[in-house]
Amino acid sequence: MTAADQVPDERTREQLREDAVEAALDKLDLDAKTRLLAGQDMWSLPALAEIGLGSLVMSDGPIGVRGVRWTADDPSVALPSPTALAASWDPALARRAGRLLAQEARRKGVHVLLAPTVNLHRSPLGGRHFECYSEDPYLTGAIGTGYVRGVQDGGVGTTVKHFTGNDAETERFTVDCAIGARPLRELYLAPFEAIVKDARPWGVMTAYNRVNGTTMTEHAQLVNGVLRGEWGFDGYNVSDWMAARSTTGCLDGGLDVAMPGPTTVYGPALAAAVRAGEADGAAVDGAVRNVLRLAARAGLLEGAPAAVTSLPAPLDGQALARELAARGSVLVRNEAGALPLDRTAGRTVALIGAAARDARVLGGGSATVFPERVVSPLDGLTAALPEGALTYAVGADPSEEPAPAGQGFELRAVCRDASGAVLGEGGLPSGQVQWIGEDLPEGVSYETMASIEVTGTFLPRESGEHVFGTRGLGAFSLAVGGRTLWEGVQEMGAEADPFEAFFGAPSERARAVLTAGEPVEVSLTYQVPDMSAMPLKAVMFSLLHLGPRRDPDELIAEAVRAARAADTAVVVVATTERVESEGFDRTDLALPGRQDDLVRAVAAANPNTVVVVNAGSPVELPWREDVAAVLLTWFPGQEGGAALADVLLGEAEPGGRLPTTWPASLADAPVTEVAPKEGRLEYREGLLIGYRAYEAHAVTPAYPFGHGLGYTEWAYESLEATAESVRVRLTNTGGRPGREVVQVYLAPSATAPDSARSATVERPASWLAGFASVEAAPGESVEVEIALPARAFEIWDEEAYGWRRIAGTYEVRASRSHADTRLTATVEV
Repeated sequence: MTAADQVPDERTREQLREDAVEAALDKLDLDAKTRLLAGQDMWSLPALAEIGLGSLVMSDGPIGVRGVRWTADDPSVALPSPTALAASWDPALARRAGRLLAQEARRKGVHVLLAPTVNLHRSPLGGRHFECYSEDPYLTGAIGTGYVRGVQDGGVGTTVKHFTGNDAETERFTVDCAIGARPLRELYLAPFEAIVKDARPWGVMTAYNRVNGTTMTEHAQLVNGVLRGEWGFDGYNVSDWMAARSTTGCLDGGLDVAMPGPTTVYGPALAAAVRAGEADGAAVDGAVRNVLRLAARAGLLEGAPAAVTSLPAPLDGQALARELAARGSVLVRNEAGALPLDRTAGRTVALIGAAARDARVLGGGSATVFPERVVSPLDGLTAALPEGALTYAVGADPSEEPAPAGQGFELRAVCRDASGAVLGEGGLPSGQVQWIGEDLPEGVSYETMASIEVTGTFLPRESGEHVFGTRGLGAFSLAVGGRTLWEGVQEMGAEADPFEAFFGAPSERARAVLTAGEPVEVSLTYQVPDMSAMPLKAVMFSLLHLGPRRDPDELIAEAVRAARAADTAVVVVATTERVESEGFDRTDLALPGRQDDLVRAVAAANPNTVVVVNAGSPVELPWREDVAAVLLTWFPGQEGGAALADVLLGEAEPGGRLPTTWPASLADAPVTEVAPKEGRLEYREGLLIGYRAYEAHAVTPAYPFGHGLGYTEWAYESLEATAESVRVRLTNTGGRPGREVVQVYLAPSATAPDSARSATVERPASWLAGFASVEAAPGESVEVEIALPARAFEIWDEEAYGWRRIAGTYEVRASRSHADTRLTATVEV
């Protein structure tokens, strides 16, 4: 017998894990069991030495692995936003991203990643739109499946979230999402179902909100009935942080773990409920079994073989982040071959925009990580272009209010006790202090910490009057240049979301006249309140800064002069963290500040104007027909500037296609209601979100779902279709190698008498049924086969409580986007 023959197969290993789980469960008493179902702190579950169980550690994602401490002293690779990953339309690429994140997790001692987020882009106003993949459930499920497989390839668990209906942020802790049976199944549950069945995730996170009257952490029908019963999910179900509200309600509703700890509705409270006959001991065993299975898969349970013993080859984080940013970039307009840029000697580029210098590479909220480096567009183009070929002008700043201190600041957070003695300190990449649970610097505890001083130096880039401010609740003292400029207390407001104090409105506190290039000391001291009665201990506040405000018209005029003197003008426009972040929804889709005016003025001065849109989700582009090219880069991650240079200069093709429809204006968006009325949010649109709604209402968007231009052209030559698969032949007819995403849509035939378009069956006019990408050299022809899932021909039948196949004639469309059909065929089902 060879050594290979002695290695048990996966089925045997799974049985060994199940045996170890049952053996461990038999050894635990009630108190140990219920302790295992409650976080011991912010990010981990307790170790139980009596069964050889290690402590299981979780961490936020989805674009990087923060670890258990939110600190710049332990930097993380920052990949592009999930919208950018979905724009690649490439599950294999998502799998590579997942493998990198698993590699990062292992480096940081993390066993479970709290990602991916697979809620849908129901409305462009959703505050965490950038953190989700798409408006389409099929695309979301495909990208999410690749991501989950990749992370778990690396022996790290995933937690697919937020199950379900967490599609907006307003009143997210209490909102009741009223969703009809068909849209719930066909849209909002569909990505979770696909990922559970195709990728077997180790975990799912239940959301804060209610669905049809029941809070998700207690939703037995959706968790026990659908997730576990119908889909066969065998992983652990963890609450969103602070979402669990009822001991017996959560247990009966199928919740396994209540986070964070140590004070939760589980633990001692659950043990007491079982002893009082109020909670079912068998249900406790079921929850413990799920947690032990997770630990076994992660290699934390003695006697149980880990799910992964042979790790994937190591990945270069910087290189993959750069590749992802280029692959997710979507070129939505390119008149007269404006891109790639002409690299003829002597050609010049005027780079314009505050976001070109200070790029926003990731979204706000729990998705935030601290990368070791950030490459801005200015950095990337400076490195890529010959000396003297690039000029820069600010043009217009999207931020008109103080933001967390960043560029030019070197800061640390110093923690002191009541006597003023230093307990510990940690580095800050910006003026944000965001410590939750055990995130504190070494040597510091909430019990001994009396004050925190954000202190360091600031090297101004401009001379003039600088604004300093704060965000957060409590007592502050602000000093600049050794002089106290403000002392005061920020009181608690009426916000429903406790994170609003951190993510919400900033407060201007003082102004100081400073000189460019002359460093100055800065200090913001925060008095730590008594937290003894708080179930979740946290410190969240910020030192804010805003540079001197020059006359906006003067800045735009300066940019116009730079544009007029250059061969090409590249304008970078962006949103800010006050526009896109966890904790609140957007109120409009306009670019902040005078950026629209800037683009119009530059385009009038130079017809060869390229606009780069640095936003995680759709924004209005009222000037889009007046510029030569528009490139969407989303939140591009730490290597965004380098990737942008690659794309602009033709070293890489902009490989993305839109994962969501971009409206011409907010008024055109089919769903704009994200705020509940009397606690209830009605999903009145039913099945019609995204491109389905635009087609139904005959509204033309700015850019359709699936749209994206590469640097070559494609001829679609033939289409063969059955009810099981589609085969498409196409040729690269351009002069460069390229990648094409072939998209397949189904539509009930309007002409056949036995059509699936039945008066008794309400369906969208068309829907995405499959896709695949191909690559080809100039003149090369390729064929691609795309499977059509059975579900593409089915609807959810509420009366029969099951999926029903709708027979009839369907049109199969091979397309470049939802609005650009190249070939059609019909199939009978």
